Amino acid sequence: MEILRLRAFTDNYIWSLRHNGLLAVVDPGESGPVLDHLAQSGDRLVAILLTHHHDDHIGGLADLVALEDEKNPITVFGPAANHIPQVNRALQGGETIVLPEFGDEGAFQVIAVPGHTLGHLAYYRPGTLFCGDTLFLLGCGRLFEGSPAQMWQSLSALAALPADTQVYCAHEYTYMNLPFALAVEPGNPQLQARSVKLKEKISLGIATVPDTLGDELVTNVFLRPTQPEVIAAARRYRSETGGDTTLATPTEVFAALREWRNGYKPPTI
Repeated sequence: MEILRLRAFTDNYIWSLRHNGLLAVVDPGESGPVLDHLAQSGDRLVAILLTHHHDDHIGGLADLVALEDEKNPITVFGPAANHIPQVNRALQGGETIVLPEFGDEGAFQVIAVPGHTLGHLAYYRPGTLFCGDTLFLLGCGRLFEGSPAQMWQSLSALAALPADTQVYCAHEYTYMNLPFALAVEPGNPQLQARSVKLKEKISLGIATVPDTLGDELVTNVFLRPTQPEVIAAARRYRSETGGDTTLATPTEVFAALREWRNGYKPPTI
């Protein structure tokens, strides 16, 4: 199975899975990039995987589902919690799905990851994770619907996957996340080394996604709220903003980090 990167809007990715002339796409926020690929490649769209209901992830659904006919059914997998009209295979997490006609390569474990939205899903197969807006490289999604406790539990579930898993998040946000990571954990040598490589990619306009979960575990501060430097930074932020500095649990440290990140104004890198 081949994984293609289709760009959408300013910084979205529509990840596209190809197998023997068949195509499945993840979070098609707009239809144009997918329709262009289908026209150029001759591939046949057979499945759509949705992580959550935000418009920049489902905006292309209507046009793509319109390609369906009796000879070309399209399975749309998505969160049951959001009642997206085009979804014909509603999921809650815990299921194993198989992309139509993909065989064993198209089998994915569905993981419920509430936080960014309450119904958010991630799709995992060995070596590959499509996590939508839950986990970003060096960052995580904002809490539009869920609580810090839910998001920390969701991130912990993803962090428990094998370290060699390639993280296919839905946005190219690494360039925005890097300054905050360095502000929180400047003494992390692995983050410093990764920073050099990422800044080079960013300066050249090269995509930074995907990257391994192992790299995230040692450099993404939102996965590291048990680390002394991260705890100290979160307490310092709370002290400066007049908040509670106790931060006795990883959830509380995570909540402080997410609050700090929401208002953080990064310097130019």
